[in-house]
Amino acid sequence: MPITHETIDDTAHVGIDGELTIYTVAELAGALLSQMSAAPRLELDLSQVTEMDGAGLQLLAVIQREAGIAGTALSVTGHSQAVMQALQLCRSAAL
Repeated sequence: MPITHETIDDTAHVGIDGELTIYTVAELAGALLSQMSAAPRLELDLSQVTEMDGAGLQLLAVIQREAGIAGTALSVTGHSQAVMQALQLCRSAAL
């Protein structure tokens, strides 16, 4: 699971390229959580996510929770079609 990361000024920019699924979240969790201390702001780019399941959604929820605890401002950008479908499925299931 390739991720890209660079820090510019006070923002850590992190991009996920590939699956955000049960098969990749353990590896991603460590990489993403370590970025919380890299800068006071974290921008997470999901434009290259090719597949996302419930485990991927849980990881995003954990990242959001941990960012709040750490005082890191989190923004999620570039939602791919796979991300949008997963989010829409969650909204439908909640009804």
